[in-house]
Amino acid sequence: MIRALLIALCLPAAAAAQIPSELARADLNLGWREDGVHVAGLRIRMLPGWKTYWRAPGDSGIPPTFNWSGSDNLKAVRVQYPVPEVFYTDGMRSFGYHDEVTFPLWIEPQDPSRPVTLKGEMELGVCDDVCVPVTLRIGGALPPGGQRGPDLSAAIQDRPERAHGLRCDILPIEDGLQLSVELDSPRLGTEDVAVVETSDPTIWVSTPEVSRSGGRLRAVVDMVPLQAKPFALARSDVRLTILGGGRAVEALGCD
Repeated sequence: MIRALLIALCLPAAAAAQIPSELARADLNLGWREDGVHVAGLRIRMLPGWKTYWRAPGDSGIPPTFNWSGSDNLKAVRVQYPVPEVFYTDGMRSFGYHDEVTFPLWIEPQDPSRPVTLKGEMELGVCDDVCVPVTLRIGGALPPGGQRGPDLSAAIQDRPERAHGLRCDILPIEDGLQLSVELDSPRLGTEDVAVVETSDPTIWVSTPEVSRSGGRLRAVVDMVPLQAKPFALARSDVRLTILGGGRAVEALGCD
């Protein structure tokens, strides 16, 4: 395990004085290499009661971002996001993880026969009564080989179930698009929690209006780009995630 360093907390001095000095730390599980892909794990541990956010944070929060520009022998990294929890605070809904979370990393080397030197930064928001932006340094040498471990294997299994047959209707509105998606999916928990995303993080997506007819869930959202006008939406970029009961179902791309 290689501990990352907490770089900075960007708060005014009066507020920062009341914030613990180490809100979050990261450990890199070196993992293993298989079929030319290295599988590693990034474990984030926070102080008890603090939380961080999923890739789609919801009504509030800061989504995590990664920068691997200091790495060597690295072609690409895909971050796997575990199934998030649903938080309700002051009437706002957000998605994330409390206390700790492990993000599996699927790493493609430029030369699979050589070690990968992983070096980069992760920026995330860590929240309790206040939210604090945190930057963590991540680094480690990932040699060819390695052995599977139970902790990382369990984190890999904590992922949404894949669904198919997502139906989409798109209508232009004054400042963007209205998107209606439907998916055959059983109810996962006591309520239907749906998240609609695109691959473009600059597009604002409203909280879905969710309804159900038997085994079919329908979610309707408004999408507003920076230009605040109708735009061309790639149907293959639409992602619907349904959350509930500690599980998730995910459909990517409209049929």
